Amino acid sequence: MKFIQSDNLPQAIGPYSPAVKVNGMIYTSAQVPLTLDGTLVENDIKTQTRQVLSNLRTLLEDSNSGMENVVKVSVYLKNIDDFGIVNVLFAEAFNDHKPARSTISVKDLPLNSLIMVDCVATETVYH
Repeated sequence: MKFIQSDNLPQAIGPYSPAVKVNGMIYTSAQVPLTLDGTLVENDIKTQTRQVLSNLRTLLEDSNSGMENVVKVSVYLKNIDDFGIVNVLFAEAFNDHKPARSTISVKDLPLNSLIMVDCVATETVYH
């Protein structure tokens, strides 16, 4: 088991690893819409979704993976009415790749963000 840290993302806001790699699989901790300096982006679902997806992409790349290797995504939304907007932005981020996904409406999220996302991905295999 390898615990993944990234200098390209804000520091974790708790006692956990941003990602863990085990048996060729990468399990990410949930990402909230923070910039590298730890600032929460503006309170807008489009801006926050783009930031979360950017953070997730960075974390996967730093773990020898990528968006095309994502197997399962869990999305936590403060407002389920944002589901349609999030769908459009996910389609842009994943292109033709369509991982399994769960979307859950929640009362509150860390730092009062509107969205939080985690995923499971495979490690990139080079031949």
